[in-house]
Amino acid sequence: MSGPRQIRVLVAKPGLDGHDRGAGVVARALRDAGMDVIYTGIRQTAAMIAQTAVEEDVDCVGLSIMSGAHLEHAQDVIGALAERGAADIPVVIGGIVPPEDVPRLEAIGVRTVFGPGSPLSEITGTVEALARARWAADAGG
Repeated sequence: MSGPRQIRVLVAKPGLDGHDRGAGVVARALRDAGMDVIYTGIRQTAAMIAQTAVEEDVDCVGLSIMSGAHLEHAQDVIGALAERGAADIPVVIGGIVPPEDVPRLEAIGVRTVFGPGSPLSEITGTVEALARARWAADAGG
């Protein structure tokens, strides 16, 4: 990873979903791609996720959702980030998301949705691109 600083990514599991294997695989892939990864573990609230994102000064938040409550969790996390003045932190989702819900997620601010079988290189490349775009916006160009 080259650039102004190391990309920092928060990987979180909102709600009561306890299936964390995929989140762990993605967290390791992001780390192996040279990113600094903060993994919050399972059963996080939107407020906890947003607070950690702000405190850790992350460049992207990745939510792993297998429970079917992706619309509610995404909206809650994006709202909690906005309440903390961090609406510019991009949010991506990985998990089981029906294709018909993707436009609704994008409408509330989710930048990308990764379904089962998404290549790890696609995930790491997208997170890197989102972080670099955020840096460019912060730098005014």
